[in-house]
Amino acid sequence: MPPAKVVAHAVAVALAVTIDAGAAEKKYGPGVTDSEIKIGQTIAYSGPASSFGTIGRTIAAYYRMVNDHGGVNGRKIVFISADDGYSPPRTVEQTRRLVEQEEVLAIFGSLGSPTNASVQRYLNDHKVPQLFLFTGAARFRDAQKYPWTMAGDLAFVNETGAFARYILETKPAAKVAVLYQNDDYGKDHITGLKAGFGDKVPAMLVAQVPYESTDPTIDSQIVALKESGADVLVEASLPKFAAQSIRKIWDIGWKPLHIVSFPAASIPLTLKPAGLDKSAGLVTAEFLKEPGDPAFADDPEVRAYREFLAKYYPEGDPYDWSNVIAYYHAGLVVHLLAACGDDLTRENVMSQAAHMDHVHIPLLLPGITINTSPTDYSPIKQMRLKRFDGERWVPFGEIIEG
Repeated sequence: MPPAKVVAHAVAVALAVTIDAGAAEKKYGPGVTDSEIKIGQTIAYSGPASSFGTIGRTIAAYYRMVNDHGGVNGRKIVFISADDGYSPPRTVEQTRRLVEQEEVLAIFGSLGSPTNASVQRYLNDHKVPQLFLFTGAARFRDAQKYPWTMAGDLAFVNETGAFARYILETKPAAKVAVLYQNDDYGKDHITGLKAGFGDKVPAMLVAQVPYESTDPTIDSQIVALKESGADVLVEASLPKFAAQSIRKIWDIGWKPLHIVSFPAASIPLTLKPAGLDKSAGLVTAEFLKEPGDPAFADDPEVRAYREFLAKYYPEGDPYDWSNVIAYYHAGLVVHLLAACGDDLTRENVMSQAAHMDHVHIPLLLPGITINTSPTDYSPIKQMRLKRFDGERWVPFGEIIEG
């Protein structure tokens, strides 16, 4: 298929939803007209998580592609992505600007657990959808307490629950240490790990060491974790710190089974800076197709993703996991907006988000679909484990439930 047709096909797939096209009355919320839909996001283009800024750039490029093909039901997407520097006070400032001055319809795809937490109550009090967030923390899946908030990633407790089962199966006598970011992101991983270990926690979990996202280095934490006697390290960190830990582990001659959370599993952002040879043997989870996996070399969705980047964001690395998840996320947002038809109110946006039934979004692994309900705000519940062989991630095992 020629490149232009591949890109057009990607847009068609994103818009392939069943809509009642009857003569329904148009209903619009803030930021919506007959010609546009204005949405917002906060993300770190600066600060300790600035490597994730490529997510915002990929999403913006995806919306440009959609707009070039006529938009969503004839409306162009106006996307305002604001830099919060991964700083909660700045997130509050920028989010209030997006809601009160820019009057966006909804907040889609904001990054981070501490940052999203800082505006969660504000957005819920003002009944502004806070959707498909780049965080797997449990507090963003609480439909009863926060009915206007829904995450879009794999839940962190599910991810480390799967890690725990893998450890129990392969190293039942393991001594496990945890390096974690000192916020909901890190603490949720500990919760999932403990739930997975069950009554074996006292025997297996020998050390839990935090770091702050503002720390310049985590060398001292890695030394302390080695001294605990652990032979398994589970890490919930940002790419910057995961790269530091991989290098330090190598430098001090420690050889644990090293498991990293999926947000830190990018080859360009984490493994290359750390050293690909030093990264061999790492284990993580995935729920999206890996562009470097030979099994997907001729996959139409992966081909469309590559063609999209080449045309709309040529500086984007197709092997960067951040760009992969951004492409998936933008496709999910477009699917949701298309499903709203001409009822583009905040209430209907939330209703459609809470009624997704076996929805396939491009780049999801075969067998994984999006499922939600008014009492279930966890769109992704399945995953597969993979191991880095020094050049690429190699999946192993079957699709598993979190």
